[in-house]
Amino acid sequence: MNVTRLQPERRLGPQPAPSGRKGLSKGVYVIPSLFTAMNIFAGFYSLMATMSGFRLLGIGGAQQIIDARNRFDEAAIAIGLAFICDTLDGRIARMTRSTTEIGIQLDSLADIVSFGLAPAVLAYAWGYGTALQDWMNTRQLAWFLSFMFVICGGFRLARFNVQAIRPRPLAEGTPKVDKKSFVGLPIPVAGCLIAAIVHFGPTPIKYGPNHAQVLAILMMVLVAFLSFLMVSTLRFTSFKSIGTGRRLSARMAIGMIAIAALIYLYSQWVLLLLAVAYVAHGLLSRGLTAVGRLAPDKSAELHEN
Repeated sequence: MNVTRLQPERRLGPQPAPSGRKGLSKGVYVIPSLFTAMNIFAGFYSLMATMSGFRLLGIGGAQQIIDARNRFDEAAIAIGLAFICDTLDGRIARMTRSTTEIGIQLDSLADIVSFGLAPAVLAYAWGYGTALQDWMNTRQLAWFLSFMFVICGGFRLARFNVQAIRPRPLAEGTPKVDKKSFVGLPIPVAGCLIAAIVHFGPTPIKYGPNHAQVLAILMMVLVAFLSFLMVSTLRFTSFKSIGTGRRLSARMAIGMIAIAALIYLYSQWVLLLLAVAYVAHGLLSRGLTAVGRLAPDKSAELHEN
């Protein structure tokens, strides 16, 4: 006896919409990518503003210098906005557990534009590229330092991505990944320090106060030093664990509101102090660690003698 299997009736017309929870879960993955796209846009805008300011300096004239000053300030502010977008996309992805491989790679590409190319070009156009253009062979050195800043930042991002995928040491001597700290200065901080300096004094160094050439040389030294810190093995606090808990403490909330208010009122001073303090804390922590290691060695030698 043949028994025919009943098949469900196929309905014509549009299929019923999926549940709201499934659509919401798909939409969560888009939110970090939107902030990453805004990060890239801010970096691109910074590059365009810097190029516009550099063109105005080539024309010359009092009004053109004022306009170039405003363009450089806008470029620095755009890098700061890119930093906010970069912070939000990573934090939102971790909080919603929507981190993807494509998102990680896209974030790295955004960082190399916003915190690598944009600050390097800004430091050149606003600082040593114009102030030392009359010196022999200085332009080639200025190009080289800006390029080294970009390439060191790219190496820093590549190393971070590899260590995030394979947290175990790849070879002897390779530092382990610690979620509480970064190995090497993060490229967003290095780029934001240059942007904070420009925002503090947006007038090009060449047309600023006295000792313009000395300030330009110091800017070149700073760019080279930041490039070295990015590829170094110094550890810098990541602050990833702050605000990730279920409850946000009242002190932390008040502190964040106070910092935001101070940035709004005194952005030039506060942003520069925050960037310098972050870079200095990594150097000081390395020095304190070295002193702490030397102290037990000296005490052991005293006991042996």
